[in-house]
Amino acid sequence: MGLKADTWIREQSLKNEMITPFSEELVAKDIVSYGLSSYGYDIRVSNSFKIFTNVNTTIVDPKNFDENNVVDFEGDVCIVPPNSFALARTVEYFKIPSNVLAICLGKSTYARCGIIVNVTPFEPAFEGHITIEISNTTPLPAKIYANEGIAQVLFFEGDEQCEVSYKDRNGKYQCQTGITLPRILKDS
Repeated sequence: MGLKADTWIREQSLKNEMITPFSEELVAKDIVSYGLSSYGYDIRVSNSFKIFTNVNTTIVDPKNFDENNVVDFEGDVCIVPPNSFALARTVEYFKIPSNVLAICLGKSTYARCGIIVNVTPFEPAFEGHITIEISNTTPLPAKIYANEGIAQVLFFEGDEQCEVSYKDRNGKYQCQTGITLPRILKDS
């Protein structure tokens, strides 16, 4: 990145729609912050969630995921049960350039409450909403606030294009628009 990090992120987002919608400043009053920061971008969690449940006593299998493992919820506040887990998605839609890798880390406000946010890297030429994994490691119910910050994305620009991008590989999560459950590519 030859430019200052925040300038580069702003240019990529405004000219190339890398992040949509894009907030040019950090919004922080009375909420968990989101928007452009010094070296990254704080993403928001939408108001749609899939909360894990053991009501149906199924097994969590990444190769054959049973949708009965989750309960759909929509609202301004999601309560993640104690020692449980939820999936959500970002408000923002991403179009990662083919010479950029992005890493996402949870915000300290949630981490200090025992809420761990996990997101896998955004590979070069990935496009879509990001599915967010939210783990409540505490023995108490935990609140997640929709349309507020949940994690920070850091962008790493390579000196050249990658040989094969996520888009070139027809990545299985390319252009996802909702909360996307685990997928395994099947032989044709």
